[in-house]
Amino acid sequence: MKTDANKKPIKERYQHLLSVISSERFLKKQGLNNEVPFFICPYSPEDANEMERLQKQLINKLSMSGIRILAINLYDLSVEILKKEGDWEWYLAEETKMAKDELQEGLQSILDIKSILIPAIANRMQQTEFDVMFISGVGEVFPYIRSHNILNNLQSTAKDQPTIIFFPGSYTHTLASGASLDLFNRLHDDKYYRAFNIYHYEI
Repeated sequence: MKTDANKKPIKERYQHLLSVISSERFLKKQGLNNEVPFFICPYSPEDANEMERLQKQLINKLSMSGIRILAINLYDLSVEILKKEGDWEWYLAEETKMAKDELQEGLQSILDIKSILIPAIANRMQQTEFDVMFISGVGEVFPYIRSHNILNNLQSTAKDQPTIIFFPGSYTHTLASGASLDLFNRLHDDKYYRAFNIYHYEI
């Protein structure tokens, strides 16, 4: 039975992630049975600040070994797109006056995953030479961007290098219900079967 990595000290999680990501087996996408090289790194929402520091430490340490990380924060990318489209200031001014569903619908339209967000990620990938992609900011962009939609639409774009999604919640597999992403350990995001829990990946 796998130990719940969320309960392990941050230092132990850091060491596991560092060992896995720097391994030749991981970088060469071995042991995935021809599945897309997507990995979920789940963590308790209470550990968000520590996990943000952990990511920065990983990027710095890995770069010293010549392993290049492309880090994409979905919230920062969303803000960048809104500013580029000239919508950021308007939303800041109007947000408090809008109903939640109206706000969500508007943002989902501007930040359409298939036509806007995935091409923006693909553009970053084309502009940068990298070995592993980190995706974070999942909690900050909920509910107008859902992680399973990102994963589903990213499959054809990000298949050459491993992608790690830092997920504030749990990623569970059961025979009864399959695999599920539970954001903040409370909100059932949706079923997604094709990613691996990085804490279960063995070198």
